[in-house]
Amino acid sequence: MQKFKNKVVLITGGSSGIGLATAKKFVAEGAYVFITGRRQAELDKAVKEIGTNVTGVQGDISNLQDLDKLYAKIKAEKGSIDIVVPCAAYVEIVPTIGVTSEHFDKTFSINAKGTFFTVQKALPMLNEGGAIVVVASGIHQKGVPIYPTYSASKAAVRSFVRTWAADLMSKKIRVNSVSPGPIETPFIDGQTKSKEQAEAMRARFIQITPMARLGEADEVANAILFLASSDASFTTGADFPIDGGATQL
Repeated sequence: MQKFKNKVVLITGGSSGIGLATAKKFVAEGAYVFITGRRQAELDKAVKEIGTNVTGVQGDISNLQDLDKLYAKIKAEKGSIDIVVPCAAYVEIVPTIGVTSEHFDKTFSINAKGTFFTVQKALPMLNEGGAIVVVASGIHQKGVPIYPTYSASKAAVRSFVRTWAADLMSKKIRVNSVSPGPIETPFIDGQTKSKEQAEAMRARFIQITPMARLGEADEVANAILFLASSDASFTTGADFPIDGGATQL
């Protein structure tokens, strides 16, 4: 039996990595999925890869007009939403001494502001009994010198989850987050300037992960589907670390 048959799901950042893996699993479980991405070519490729029961909507979650267009399209095509998965994010390696105003604003505009308004603008369309599963990051629990802004933006997201869980309880909407550790996705390559740097980063991540490997996007997607399903019916306001023990051991 398909756990999400006839459910409507929105996944931001659904054109690659964790978002794409999650979209595929929701569709396999009977859902209709809307995915967003900033780059049209990648979005088109993802839609083709998913194959069915999917609509791609190009846009930047930090742009509120793009979000309005997204929800207008969902409302016109499906009327309402059952599950929201804010996954879109931005990361750039910059230690504190090198942070510029532009870097700071871009990081928080996408990761914190974009996530906040993705959820806020979904609420009028989100069905009672629905679920929100935010993709945070375990990095906000660690002191990693190269990620001061990214870590702080993900700490904000974790705080939002607690607030939303309390706020939406009367509507029986559960709100949780997953906090991935180092996952094998294009996200790693996007932070580096060469193949050699990317491989060095992978090696470092493996070294500091108790399970001594990178995670897979499907492993995070499995946790997202669990938290969105009735299997997690007594879980809200929680954060689920998917990090090979990196923040736990």
